[in-house]
Amino acid sequence: MKVFSTHFVLKGKSDYRDIAPVFRDVLKALLEEIGQMPEEEEIFQMYVDMNMVDLERNRKPEGYNRKGKMRLIFPMGRKEFYLKTYNKATDMSKMTDLISNLLTSSGVKYEVLHNDRADFD
Repeated sequence: MKVFSTHFVLKGKSDYRDIAPVFRDVLKALLEEIGQMPEEEEIFQMYVDMNMVDLERNRKPEGYNRKGKMRLIFPMGRKEFYLKTYNKATDMSKMTDLISNLLTSSGVKYEVLHNDRADFD
């Protein structure tokens, strides 16, 4: 299956804990973009809290992996996270720009890589 992705690779001393201040905004923007923002604030807060505990402890969080046109993935063993889609027609540029601006404003050092040729099982 063909996967299209945009990776945010953390650089230098930047780590998971540095994402914590902007994670709520990243997740909210993603959920709104893919039409999966919960109607109830408590459900959204549960998604945020599940990830924030890990981020604040400088551990890999769960991300948002539910079915949707885009997913937010934190892979094992690498200081990065990425947006993933299975549909080449899905435009990830708006989310890429938004996340980049949030990370930059928070002082996170990172590199954006586009991996639109990766094949995953």
